[in-house]
Amino acid sequence: MSKDINVLLRSAEQLERSGRLAEAAATYQQLLATTPGLPDCWYNLARLQKALGDFDSALASYQQALDHRITGPEEVYLNRGVIYADFLRDDRAAEAALRTALALNPDYVPALLNLANLCEDVGRREESLALYERLLALAPRNSEALSRYASLKGLTGADDLLAVRMRGAISTPATSSIEKASLGFALGKVLDGCGAYDEAFSAYSAANQHSLIAASAQPGKQQRVYDAVAHEAQIDEIIAAFPTAQVIPQSTASMTTRAPIFICGMFRSGSTLVEQVLAGHSRVRAGGELDVIPRLVSRELAPFPARMATVLAPELQSYAKQYEAHLSKIFPGATLVTDKRPDNFLYIGLIKRMFPSARIIHTARDPLDNCLSVFFLHLSHRMGYALDLIDTAHFYKQQLRLMAHWRSLYEDDIFEFDYDRFVHDPRPAVESLLSFCGLDWEENCLNFQHVKNTVKTASVWQVREALYQRSSGRWRNYERHLGKLRDYLGR
Repeated sequence: MSKDINVLLRSAEQLERSGRLAEAAATYQQLLATTPGLPDCWYNLARLQKALGDFDSALASYQQALDHRITGPEEVYLNRGVIYADFLRDDRAAEAALRTALALNPDYVPALLNLANLCEDVGRREESLALYERLLALAPRNSEALSRYASLKGLTGADDLLAVRMRGAISTPATSSIEKASLGFALGKVLDGCGAYDEAFSAYSAANQHSLIAASAQPGKQQRVYDAVAHEAQIDEIIAAFPTAQVIPQSTASMTTRAPIFICGMFRSGSTLVEQVLAGHSRVRAGGELDVIPRLVSRELAPFPARMATVLAPELQSYAKQYEAHLSKIFPGATLVTDKRPDNFLYIGLIKRMFPSARIIHTARDPLDNCLSVFFLHLSHRMGYALDLIDTAHFYKQQLRLMAHWRSLYEDDIFEFDYDRFVHDPRPAVESLLSFCGLDWEENCLNFQHVKNTVKTASVWQVREALYQRSSGRWRNYERHLGKLRDYLGR
């Protein structure tokens, strides 16, 4: 390798280490323009392009790595599969890439795990179980596979051999904190499913502690990962940044026609169910948890919300058009798409400035059920409030405070969807929901469990069942553990 190539390579690596990803990618492109036969450099370029959200370019660069005979091509096919599944919503292409990886290396555990997960997303339960069993035969200590397998299969009772295996894995010293957390949340879920509520609560509590340890071990993290004072200050800043229902003037020619239906609220408040109901309508496509708005906030509009004081109308129109182009690309031909990103409740002011005609559905349920369900879910470390019931309740109250502000500005454009009311009397709730969205009644919206679409949330199997009421009032199964939470919520 020539001296000039080494200089560029070292520069690209240094730029990536310092977080200057776009410059690192440009340096790799400069290197490859003159020396294209470097498969590892194509691979590194693809990684950076994926991180930058340039998924088409990432796929092309991964293909170049394959064309130049990269060592370990199964990893490249795996990465292509992840892009297709998670970002481009092309499940067929994702499955083809993952199966190619397994054709090259039948024992490639990451591809098996991703393929099993994809089968879950699209509702192929038995195939997913078989893949997890195949994976666990190869890697019996794979905690993620064991967790997912147990959650999917369920238990016959608290002493089921699968539960014994999970407890053993959690107690093994070699198991990391994050692995113990994953196993603990899965153990809690299967114990809850067989009615062992006290044991389930213990498992969930321990899992949250393991998750807290894992989060605290990350660079720059303190022991307490949720700062209630800082979060209240953030809500104050957002409210101050959007004091009025300002609408950015738009010419008729620039008015958006593809504004999605935004579904937001607390995690575990029924947003996946609402999306599935709407996806039963012939005019609606389920978009899932799109990251377009959060990505915009963290990049072009950083620091948010302070940046809103200087953002210009043409910029917002440009962002809206970019959003529309993204929807057109991943959902071609769709006339109405849902964006079911729960934490978009933080950005309703921005959404309404980008899309003045946007409809917002805010999902809500009994606060005890909601907080408990969040505590029972293995969420990202970024959501530190989920690790403690009182922190979750604090976040819940702040969400209500912000939503009250948004309703004061955009009352006619925000629909309150009450999960508990819906499960007890679905037809009136669906009629009101469709009317709010400007949609005619279609009976299929009540048969949402039959909708054939991809679901990438913790409710993947729940929304494929006929409507049930067991999650409404679920907190009563854990009442003896919820004294402090009830006091905090005034319940």
